[in-house]
Amino acid sequence: MSSQSSRAAQLAASTVPASVERVVETVLPTRHGTFRMIGYRDSGGTEHVALAQGIEDATPIDEPPLVRVHSECLTGDAFGSWRCDCGEQLDAALAAVARERRGVVVYVRGHEGRGIGLLAKLKAYALQDEGIDTVDANTALGLPVDARHYDQAAEILQDLGIRAVRLLSGNPAKEEALEDLGIAVVERHGLAVSERSENAGYLATKRARMRHDAPPVADAWESLLDGVVPVAPSQGEGEELAHRYGYLAGADGQLVVGQLRQSLDGFIASRSGDAGLHEDSGSHNHLQRLRALSDAVVVGASTVLIEDCSLAVEDVAGTSPVRVVLDAGAKVGAQARVFTDDGVPTLLVTALDASVPEGLPASVEVVRLPAEEFAPRRVLDLLQARGLRKVLVEGGGKTVSRFLEAGLLDRLYLTTAPVLIGDGVPGIRFSGSDILAEARTAPVRRFVFGQDICTEFNFGT
Repeated sequence: MSSQSSRAAQLAASTVPASVERVVETVLPTRHGTFRMIGYRDSGGTEHVALAQGIEDATPIDEPPLVRVHSECLTGDAFGSWRCDCGEQLDAALAAVARERRGVVVYVRGHEGRGIGLLAKLKAYALQDEGIDTVDANTALGLPVDARHYDQAAEILQDLGIRAVRLLSGNPAKEEALEDLGIAVVERHGLAVSERSENAGYLATKRARMRHDAPPVADAWESLLDGVVPVAPSQGEGEELAHRYGYLAGADGQLVVGQLRQSLDGFIASRSGDAGLHEDSGSHNHLQRLRALSDAVVVGASTVLIEDCSLAVEDVAGTSPVRVVLDAGAKVGAQARVFTDDGVPTLLVTALDASVPEGLPASVEVVRLPAEEFAPRRVLDLLQARGLRKVLVEGGGKTVSRFLEAGLLDRLYLTTAPVLIGDGVPGIRFSGSDILAEARTAPVRRFVFGQDICTEFNFGT
């Protein structure tokens, strides 16, 4: 089918009336932060949602926000299929909106398989398994190459007060359809999602036969954030990042990483609790990258009380992990930054009889455990049940040491700062051996961060 006839078919389809009605609004905490979630129903009974940040009904929209019009894809969005890039595009779009703190992802249902439906898409998959490309598979079934229309998306944007957008899409047909429906597209660019061997042919066909743009070139860090380890990263920083963090980005099962920074004589704070060790920028960025590549970051209550840390990803690209606060006595107050900062989902793990502080935001889920179940293995099982497989145990010394002693750390990054404290809050401590030959060890790598030296223990080998 020529681009002209494909365009004509798309325009014809887009004349289908949508008559979208707003039905409900709530909030949705996600790994990318908390979104305003608005539910719609069109005149055909199909339900759609918009996920928004920084867009309020009563506030005029002066500058065009980031907008992703995302077509429903069960296999990619829910099951993580690599036959397409839909799930990764959705995740990247939510991350882009969260980074800017302003924008909308319109999730359009009824667009499965470019509008042909789920079972028809699976039939097209079966034909593709025999060597037919995605375009010819649809036409071989007597179905259009692209049966989608975007009336409902345009009406949803208009309902939100949006008349002009910066569109997150590599598909010019979406831009043209929205323009025809009264939504001005002031700019359009694709999302940098790494191509995989499983979907390379599919993506090439969309570029060659459906006018899709070539994808933006993903740098090494963007690839790692997508869970793809670059095969041949650029020399310099890209090569170093792939070398240092590739194992974490590409992990499939549960992986537990410990991280602690202490003085040369093994303390993380003075005896008064002062934890103000001057932090080298390299150590800071290293910690931020570990957070960005993790699903969850675990800390004990004492660390939160002393440092009032947010555990957010800052100064590097990436989204903040789910925060997990181990606080059996519910000592941490509701105003702590770990609970209030940027709406990232947080688990407050506390005892059955603990009095949880009032005023916790909706992004905080309270999980109660019997006192005897606060063991590290139980905590990891809890996170695994929630799909949080890559876990960073960040502090403090007691918490990291408990995971180490339990033999549950796959890696440990122990960074030493060039300072002697003499006495204070201890860093790594565990029940050792009377015989030095039985001391805990593993293959190591060392990284220099300014004046800090980071030793990485690989206990998973």
